Amino acid sequence: MYGRISTLAFVGIEARPVQVEVRITSGKQQFSIVGLPDKAVAESRERVRSALHAIGLGLPWTRITVNLAPADLPKEGSHFDLPIALAMMVAMEAISADTVDRFAAIGELALDGAIRPVPGALPAAVGANALQKGLICPAASGPEAAWAGEDVEIIAAPHLLSLVNHFRGLQTLRRPEPNIANEAGLQPDLRDIKGQEAAKRALEVAAAGGHNLLMIGPPGSGKSMLAARLPSILPPLDTADMLEVSMVHSLAGELMGGQIKVQRPFRAPHHSASMAALVGGGSRPKPGEVSLAHLGVLFLDELPEFTPQVLDSLRQPLETGEVVIARANHRVTYPARVQLIAAMNPCRCGGGPGQSCKRGPRCAADYQSRISGPLLDRIDLQIEVPAVSAADLVLPAAAEGSAEVAARVLAARQRQKARYAAYGAKAPRTNAEAAGQILEDVAMPDETGRDLMRRAAETLSLSARGFHRTLRVARTLADLDGVDQVARAHIAEALGYRREMMQQRAAA
Repeated sequence: MYGRISTLAFVGIEARPVQVEVRITSGKQQFSIVGLPDKAVAESRERVRSALHAIGLGLPWTRITVNLAPADLPKEGSHFDLPIALAMMVAMEAISADTVDRFAAIGELALDGAIRPVPGALPAAVGANALQKGLICPAASGPEAAWAGEDVEIIAAPHLLSLVNHFRGLQTLRRPEPNIANEAGLQPDLRDIKGQEAAKRALEVAAAGGHNLLMIGPPGSGKSMLAARLPSILPPLDTADMLEVSMVHSLAGELMGGQIKVQRPFRAPHHSASMAALVGGGSRPKPGEVSLAHLGVLFLDELPEFTPQVLDSLRQPLETGEVVIARANHRVTYPARVQLIAAMNPCRCGGGPGQSCKRGPRCAADYQSRISGPLLDRIDLQIEVPAVSAADLVLPAAAEGSAEVAARVLAARQRQKARYAAYGAKAPRTNAEAAGQILEDVAMPDETGRDLMRRAAETLSLSARGFHRTLRVARTLADLDGVDQVARAHIAEALGYRREMMQQRAAA
């Protein structure tokens, strides 16, 4: 007796097809699973046996072999329970092979036959659609899987018995509807921040071009408040970006109730986070904070307090927009196109108003040297956030809030989208991603701007990366002004956001 059904294995956010084959033969009673299963897959023997017994199907006391093909692909997770059970029922002729042949299946089985939700329903539905198949999944995962498109047939079953009855025509399981998270509520607004106009301007520039930003200032100057209000001025995700972000969160098991979020992610890990927590990894690789912040904001507060090795692990994701986790038998890639916002004190003592550091300039130098030069070179905007006085706090609220700034940011993003549309599908989404010939085409300044850029590169000893990042910021400033040509004023303001300029001012 033989049964077969399709399922999927997750390698990064990619869902790779897997065939579950079951052969029941005569011989000594044995239930074995082959095909590089991990511990969770190996334990599915007992869950499948008990779930089938709960619906009145006892396994025969013969030799049962389950093969997960291809055999050289590692199989991880409990979502193989349901396809193994369905292939088993096909082999036992409890359901027809033609019935399940047009589906792939994922789901974890409870001992009473209930089908429990599993991570990865959305990428599984996308992968099943690529195979021109429908998807059988748990009922709780149905709203998430439904986002793969109306052309994908989705069967979301709460129990193994209801699934069997559906196939036999005794019960009808309706197609689930996509679910959107209700994120209404009071959002942090830039109007809450008193003073700090220069920092607000830098935040607007960062949002308009997708640039990384470092804020240096004493405790209580408003660095964390500024970072928390960045999502309020970023443009909303479009449908394609929503699905791209949600696939990562689905694999991490963070889509509660299958609710797709429309807002950009904002992740703020503690400075005690390990390298695996920040960039992903582990014995069973999972996406880290930098991938969970894909197309959103990764906020690192108290930047020098992070372990230097952990910070340096961000260098590749910030440059390439993806995280590559290599293992001996496989390689996993997660998207990580993030906007890094970092905050730090000038020195370990804090350097607040009225405070003097006993160690003097050396304290600041030692503290800031914990951040490597190559990482700092990948941060486009580096600003000083001065302390806020009590006189500033009694001032009336600012006339301009997040709504007004968000409108300018959206207009600048739309200019970028229209500009880069001519460069094809792999064109950059924002100015921060522009590189090579595209950057030279769109960001080269006029004659006076080129002269200023040339002299600044010599005076500040800009690296090639620093030179190009200054051009990207200048291009964003021109977009905020609504002009096509980068001018000298845009170059001058962009240079003011460089750390080299900050150090030169401090030395003077």
